[in-house]
Amino acid sequence: MKRILLRSGKSPFDVFPVEEALHQDVIATNSGNLIFSDASHKILETPGTEVVTNGMRTDVAAAERINEEYDAFVVPLANAFRPSFEVSLKRLTRLISRLRIPVVVLGIGAQAGLNYSAARLKPMEESVRAFVAAVLDRSASIGVRGEFTEKYLNDLGFRDVEVIGCPSLFMYGKELAVDKRGPALSAESRIAINGSHSAVQKQGLDKLIERTHARYPNLTFIGQNLSDARQLHWRDLSHPNAAVTAIPTHPDHPMFRQDKVRVYVDPVTWIDDLRAYDFSFGSRIHGNIAALLAGTPATVLCGDSRTLELCRYFEIPHRRIDKQTPDLDPAQLYEEADFTGLIGGHLERFERFTGFLDRNGLENTFTHGDGGAAFEARLRSLAFPPGIRPWNDTDITSLTSRFGWLQTRISELTLDNAQLKRELERRAAKATATGSTSVYRRARTAVGRPIRRALQSGRQ
Repeated sequence: MKRILLRSGKSPFDVFPVEEALHQDVIATNSGNLIFSDASHKILETPGTEVVTNGMRTDVAAAERINEEYDAFVVPLANAFRPSFEVSLKRLTRLISRLRIPVVVLGIGAQAGLNYSAARLKPMEESVRAFVAAVLDRSASIGVRGEFTEKYLNDLGFRDVEVIGCPSLFMYGKELAVDKRGPALSAESRIAINGSHSAVQKQGLDKLIERTHARYPNLTFIGQNLSDARQLHWRDLSHPNAAVTAIPTHPDHPMFRQDKVRVYVDPVTWIDDLRAYDFSFGSRIHGNIAALLAGTPATVLCGDSRTLELCRYFEIPHRRIDKQTPDLDPAQLYEEADFTGLIGGHLERFERFTGFLDRNGLENTFTHGDGGAAFEARLRSLAFPPGIRPWNDTDITSLTSRFGWLQTRISELTLDNAQLKRELERRAAKATATGSTSVYRRARTAVGRPIRRALQSGRQ
């Protein structure tokens, strides 16, 4: 059986209690990552293929083991060509450079402004060149999310570049149905809104949320960041994002206090919940793709190149967020939203995507398997936690769940701390007996650092 190693935060079949999911950061800081990694897992899982999640950490030392145990390394990515990801990109390049198996990249993107200027990416060109060259040495082509990224890589001299969009919209293969459930939105309509902290803080989304909430009482804000989830579940305000009090995931926001905010750590519950909504809009591309996968109409308010190029490729209804005014009514977006291009062009885009997989030696479940039936059956047999809600109550069950987990963590850290201290004492004694103070120093460094990490983790 062929074995594929997939870069993803967690397997679609891993069920974590909320506290553990947040502690381990299985969403890799943004739950949108799981939308396209879960889709990739489902697409690649065929009767002759096993898909294994490697987590998001890049262990360069594991290269030889990967070469021995796997037949391919598949890397779904989003906006990886951005300055803040350069260190991670370099680490991923080092790992790929040590691999002898095929490496296939799905849907990578460059992040710039709405003007498509790549000037801010100039300082990291060397890192991008090294990464793409390493990938193309091990694959037929590299899959990018849209027109801007294609031109960016072409300008760097790369020609084996294919626009394939994002795997997320192919979660159900050639099937994609989005329907308006009524001619217009009303005050009673259920609406989901999403957005990043920067869109709230710098692009006017705060005023839009405020006015929309006043008009539509059944509005729900769906956050995606790890900091959003920790604010909801723990009221943890230690992250710098807590300075943005105008976002509904902040405990001071009226929507937080009215239980009108959610964050999901599993795509299946996220998509299922969105089936009950009439409309979704906002600046989060995967927040709105989750709605489209649920069959719910959605419009993206594009704030950068990564959202704009993906909307253009898939023909998702969209507007530039910098052209909107605070009095924008979602009823207007709903009325204007035309899904003819999205639905009508889906089959052609799906065949382009599966053709890319074929050229890179990867089978897909829709052509070579059961269309994902076994995947869906297994998924539906599991009990995933519901979306994270704001912690507004003092219900004893809620308190018991949270403090029970904390008590378990304290117990685990106490045992780990005691074991690490014993190891430090053993090594120190050995160093003293041999008169080797340098050995003692190395022992203190090797063992003391994990102790400090464990204690820091316990305080988070």
